[in-house]
Amino acid sequence: MLFDVDGTLVDTNYLHAVTWWEAFRQYGHHVPMACIHRAIGMGSDKLIDHLLPADRDRGLDDELQSARTALYAPYWPRLRAFDGAADLLRACAHRGLRVVLASSASEREMRALRAAIDAEDAVTAATCASDAQESKPAPDILEIALERGEIAPDAAVFVGDTVWDVHACKKAGLSCIALLTGGIGAAELREAGAVEVYEDPTELLQSLHDSLITR
Repeated sequence: MLFDVDGTLVDTNYLHAVTWWEAFRQYGHHVPMACIHRAIGMGSDKLIDHLLPADRDRGLDDELQSARTALYAPYWPRLRAFDGAADLLRACAHRGLRVVLASSASEREMRALRAAIDAEDAVTAATCASDAQESKPAPDILEIALERGEIAPDAAVFVGDTVWDVHACKKAGLSCIALLTGGIGAAELREAGAVEVYEDPTELLQSLHDSLITR
């Protein structure tokens, strides 16, 4: 079992949207928050390329990312996992499945995210941004997660919350279950290729016996 973390297990997507919005504003870019939200799930470098003009001063991209991190970091102690997130990870582990957190968050962010989930006893391995050469929707982080968990793609299921997760799964040869916790609609997630869609970790947990995971 591979799990995305941001927006899937921990309620962060709208915090990402507002802190990116403010960082863009500080650097003179006025990007509608709805557009930012729809790009959440991409790696930071891909998100900037997706949302900002190609003729911008790219020398400021690192500063922009640092500004966004500075805006987001004060939320870390207050991050909250979705109801059922920890129980879902433990239920998978109790079934003998290896649970890998496949995240592109920085190491410092991952510490805060894992503390919010509070299910370390169920986690086999985890990734962070520095592990991947290229960020989502490239499949690199998922391939590293499979390697860390010693899992073959055809023996694994990924749980995510954005179309970018689904696209990365396709490239990695993984089946993807999507949750609506990131604010993306079920129809769009299914159209992207999600095999199953659930409201949140609690609904997936309650449906675990009938889900792709058990099948």
